[in-house]
Amino acid sequence: MVLMLGYVEEPDQVRVALSPIRRRLLELLREPASATQLAATLELPRQRINYHLRELEKAGLLELVEERQRRGFTERILRAATLVVDPAVVGHAFTGIQDQYAAEHLIDVAAGTVREVARMQSAAGAEGKRLLTFTLEAEVRFAEPGDVHRFTDALTEAVRQTVEQFDTAEGRPYRVIAGGHPAPRRTEGES
Repeated sequence: MVLMLGYVEEPDQVRVALSPIRRRLLELLREPASATQLAATLELPRQRINYHLRELEKAGLLELVEERQRRGFTERILRAATLVVDPAVVGHAFTGIQDQYAAEHLIDVAAGTVREVARMQSAAGAEGKRLLTFTLEAEVRFAEPGDVHRFTDALTEAVRQTVEQFDTAEGRPYRVIAGGHPAPRRTEGES
């Protein structure tokens, strides 16, 4: 089963999902359910639930999983899409800063990555396909601030050598991004 990715790039799509009842419906619809099931769970009239479900579906935030015939009517089973909101929707202005050590540059690159991957994943999901990606994550502890620059230089050279080894003119291009930021401080009890 390919999960639907709801790529939200219009402010109106976000507004549709903001009311408390619609947020609750999206939360409940992480698992497929019908309006009748949701009405029973929320102790609200089915007609009211149907109204909100139609609005969420029009905004592309729900997907139809199946339709069942029940006592003379069609029961629709819906599921919420996994939502990814384009950072530009919430007013993120891209700065165009190219300083590899600037936090603003990392934010711009991360926002662009969210946008590109979410759009491609949404398109692939609509075709019932998976988008082939990879992720590298690591945590490193630097003894001194200057180690960040030396590490970045060494990583850049290692990536350059690896790209040189695998890059072919006729191959499909992949964008490789490496970024670093201070890890959030862990509170007691977190692992």
